Amino acid sequence: MWQYYKATGDLGFLSTYGAEMILEIARFLAGITTFNPVLDRYEILGVMGPDEYHDGYPDSETPGLNNNAYTNVMTVYVLRTALKAIDALAPDRWGDLLKTLGLEQAELSRWQDIIRKMRVVFHGDNIISQFEGYDQLPEFDWEGYRKKYGDIQRLDRILEAEGDTPNRYKVSKQADVLMLFYFFSAEEIQDLFTRMGYDFDPESIPRNISYYLKRSSHGSTLSNIVHAWVLSRSDRPRSLALFHKGLESDISDIQGGTTHEGIHLGAMAGTVDILQRCYTGLEFHDDILFLNPNIPDDLPKLSMRNKYQGKWFDIAVTPEFLTITCNRCEGAATKVAFQGKIHPLKPGETLTFDLHEKQPKETPHEKNPNPRLESGDTFRW
Repeated sequence: MWQYYKATGDLGFLSTYGAEMILEIARFLAGITTFNPVLDRYEILGVMGPDEYHDGYPDSETPGLNNNAYTNVMTVYVLRTALKAIDALAPDRWGDLLKTLGLEQAELSRWQDIIRKMRVVFHGDNIISQFEGYDQLPEFDWEGYRKKYGDIQRLDRILEAEGDTPNRYKVSKQADVLMLFYFFSAEEIQDLFTRMGYDFDPESIPRNISYYLKRSSHGSTLSNIVHAWVLSRSDRPRSLALFHKGLESDISDIQGGTTHEGIHLGAMAGTVDILQRCYTGLEFHDDILFLNPNIPDDLPKLSMRNKYQGKWFDIAVTPEFLTITCNRCEGAATKVAFQGKIHPLKPGETLTFDLHEKQPKETPHEKNPNPRLESGDTFRW
């Protein structure tokens, strides 16, 4: 809902429906946190994360896990977003909304305290623990089971048939911790951890990706999408291979019999999203379009038409150049950010960036501090 609002600027939706839903989701998540006075941290106990293989501790009669990293970090994100949603509304509207929902300052203050003191567990070399106690689980014999069974995507069923359970091992059905790097950029992740009081080094992200990638059976079609995304900067050939596998989810029925029960629409949408946002590095924050392309070498060209806040943009990327044209748009110039600089893009104009240049190229336009571009002209950097 927040992404929709940022992409469209639809304040009517946010005022009428969106903010109310965001606030109630935030209220639910804040409601399942508990404060640990010994640690001076908030915790979320007895949950199951996106992994789905782990629904409890080995030999425990109590279901659920404590402090799943994804759940805890996303709770902080939702609470922070809820406070942003309030700020985005007109004072009279948010006043009425808080009154309707019975949200008082004490509850909002607790949300801010949770943001500052949410607990996340780490182990090893700044590895985010999937949940508290994950590091105490033994490693799994991946090589042995692949030799014995071949396809081990549904490792849970294999272990259950042997009278065993994935709860006992460092195994994942699909991305869990890595969902954080799927949803958020390195800068956003660092900001979230800083707000929680943790010194998280973005350079540890590749180590986290490598660590959990080795421990996933990819038992879900969505796992290929997430891993294709998180590998897009560090291992582009592997990212593209996983992207292709995501494309084949239903065409090839890669899970061996699930497609006849229904198509995997999440995987379909995910492959489109990889092209639109991942390989182009497309983000939008504070009314600015950010672009940071990094397409795989075997993808010679990527082009698309995107709508952002009521304006249509034609975006094309090759290994050498990025172009963006404001083709069907009116009104003020749109701010486009590339390599740390913001450039105005007016209706009818095109910006072209050289992806091999660290800084914008010097052009005749730069001699004029206020260059005028006519419709169809190209502003070359």
